[in-house]
Amino acid sequence: MFIIAGLGNPGKEYEGTRHNVGFDVIDRLADQYNISVEERKHRAFCGKGIIAGQKVLLVKPQTYMNLSGESIRSVLEYYKVNETQEFLVVFDDVSLDVGQIRIRKKGSAGGHNGIKNIIAQTGTTEFQRIKIGVGEKPKQHDLADYVLGHFSRAEREQMEEGYDRAVKAIELMVNGQVDEAMNEYNKKVNPKES
Repeated sequence: MFIIAGLGNPGKEYEGTRHNVGFDVIDRLADQYNISVEERKHRAFCGKGIIAGQKVLLVKPQTYMNLSGESIRSVLEYYKVNETQEFLVVFDDVSLDVGQIRIRKKGSAGGHNGIKNIIAQTGTTEFQRIKIGVGEKPKQHDLADYVLGHFSRAEREQMEEGYDRAVKAIELMVNGQVDEAMNEYNKKVNPKES
């Protein structure tokens, strides 16, 4: 079983915000692979299915972003997976341009509270992740307000392309092709001219 967790905040008011891109990728996977992510378990919405020939569990923690690790720890303990090879987290990153993705095999929290909590709860930094760029916050903005804000129409188009790239990367990663995914999708993508 390969666990794919997308981070976000539960509730209608957070839908479509920068902080919820992890949920958006899970929804994209669920649609594409016809996986229902409606089972309430481990303080999350979960759904089992098959992606690229591999059994997966899609997870959307419902503990709010800053406590994501509580839900994730429960999932990992229950399924007893190898965190370094069978667990992937998808989340937003303000240091990447809108729609860019960056794949890592491990790493620090980089200031992301959801990841910080996962590391605190699981005791490891050795898990795969896909960061999805939501753009740098403007100088005068508060970071919390920025990540809880919505995308402009142009940004939404770039995000759609980012979600597509993330799905393709995940298809490789669930089959152990992390290096291939990194080589293919860590490249900088120039936004289309409008």
